[in-house]
Amino acid sequence: MNRYFLIAILSGMLSSFSQILLKKSALKQYDTFLKQYLNPLVIGGYGITALCMVLTILAYRGMPYKYGAVIESLTYIYILVLSRTLLGEKLTRRKTAGMFVIVAGVIVFSLGG
Repeated sequence: MNRYFLIAILSGMLSSFSQILLKKSALKQYDTFLKQYLNPLVIGGYGITALCMVLTILAYRGMPYKYGAVIESLTYIYILVLSRTLLGEKLTRRKTAGMFVIVAGVIVFSLGG
């Protein structure tokens, strides 16, 4: 695996973390409309998202585009794990089944080409 794939995987992990930050912010109540959007969680979440955009662009410089969709689909699994560990969300049968479908799709894609 070359460094471009590692950059893409890192970008996906960071992107998942940024989504968790944004969800944590959405779960809180704020006094004013401005505080709702200008707080550390939101600013950090969008800052990490911007960093991920740059990392993804760098990753695509050295890897075929077709692998981007596969690596990007793994972010759903990262989000599921982070939601469980950091937010305490339940892991339902439906979520587990969805995770297995994603993993199966990644495996089938990897074997096919």
